[in-house]
Amino acid sequence: QVQVVESGGGTVRAGESLTLSCRVSGLLFHKYAMHWVRQAPGKEREPVAAISWASTSKWYTDSVEGRFTIWRENGGGTVTLEMNGLEPEDTALYQCAVPTQYYWWSPSSTSEFQSVGRGTHVTVSS
Repeated sequence: QVQVVESGGGTVRAGESLTLSCRVSGLLFHKYAMHWVRQAPGKEREPVAAISWASTSKWYTDSVEGRFTIWRENGGGTVTLEMNGLEPEDTALYQCAVPTQYYWWSPSSTSEFQSVGRGTHVTVSS
């Protein structure tokens, strides 16, 4: 059974930083790209960042490019999202997601996942 557990959210002021972590178990982690998605109140889920299975490719949505950094540690089954220069518009529930297929790269996907964690809340005040 695949388990996805996020941590690290919180409430910060605009301009501050947070680091989100996601631990995955129950599958061959090193074979899967990993995704961070987010959903703000009243809005659709949107992709935030993705990293390929061997970390050779990384993708960021335009609004976070240059502020967020994604990386992974295959040995520990973890993927991390470092968020700097946070803005009120970044306020959302952040979730870590595992694609349905391994060795599959579709970084802007928001639905083709076999497992999505419960998420961690990020609130940014102005």
